Amino acid sequence: MNDYRAIQDYCGALSGEQHPLLAALQRETYLKTIYPQMLSGHLQGQVLQWITAWVRPQRALEIGTFTGYSAICIGLQLPEDGHLDTLEANPEYRHISDKYIREAGLESRITCHQGDALTLLADLPGPYDLAFLDANKREYPAYFEAILPKMNPGGIILADNLLWSGKVIDDPGDPDARILREFALQVKNDHRVESLLLPIRDGLLLIKVLKVEG
Repeated sequence: MNDYRAIQDYCGALSGEQHPLLAALQRETYLKTIYPQMLSGHLQGQVLQWITAWVRPQRALEIGTFTGYSAICIGLQLPEDGHLDTLEANPEYRHISDKYIREAGLESRITCHQGDALTLLADLPGPYDLAFLDANKREYPAYFEAILPKMNPGGIILADNLLWSGKVIDDPGDPDARILREFALQVKNDHRVESLLLPIRDGLLLIKVLKVEG
């Protein structure tokens, strides 16, 4: 059987071309950060752009800016009057994300919020049409419950890393894998949403909001 990473690379190679600015951001992320693999990358970035173009969110939310790759992918496809709030706890990445958001010409469409996501979410009113979770995996259940009341019905929540490098299947002792398995099951059984787990990159969970309850 072909290596899974090779298959992902093959899919990326036969997808649309990577934006030159995103390619430069990816290179800088790998040169200057300790965990560059946290970056969404070309294939998932393409998926984010397509989904954003389909949803056409007036307001979008991201938890986990990192160096700004996914924020820019979303920002490039926002409608003319669309806006993204992106939240990041680690200030060490801010000089990179700010630089590339500015170079992408998205300063007026993307607001970067620094601090704990759950604290910041309490002060963000919404409503949102699109949300992307790519931060502390152990907080996914809490993020989900905090975001859901701020979503418009029909909105889409995306959650990254639901496969956790395959550990959700073959490493029952990994605490993050356990929480991600439980989270996926929680979402599947939640009557307020519908979900679809795709084996894109490290697993992308698509969640459609059916109704919002206080």
